Amino acid sequence: MDFVRLVVLALHLMGMAAILGVFAVQLRQKDGFGIGLLLGGAATQLITGIALVGIAEMGDRDVNYFKIGFKLAITLIVAVAAVLTWWKQRKGENAKPFFHAAGGLAFVNLLVAVFWR
Repeated sequence: MDFVRLVVLALHLMGMAAILGVFAVQLRQKDGFGIGLLLGGAATQLITGIALVGIAEMGDRDVNYFKIGFKLAITLIVAVAAVLTWWKQRKGENAKPFFHAAGGLAFVNLLVAVFWR
């Protein structure tokens, strides 16, 4: 089971890297964001995060449900912001605030994961 957990954790980190990588590369861009990786990363983070909690509950690991709930809320906001970025950009409207919200909140979620024990 530990191998499965490590594979899911690696996928989770790849989702985070996709979001933050796209955000870092396109941070100064005004419009025309390439958001395919942003959407894919947000979906990957959501699915693998839920899977990691399930794997932790099946094993002997302690689960901090308040922290998980907080991270889930941020992840859902990131996913909504990513979808709104795609939607606004498709309509030809200003998508930059939503793009920055998705990237910034993904970074906050990273900090929560690292520093909240």
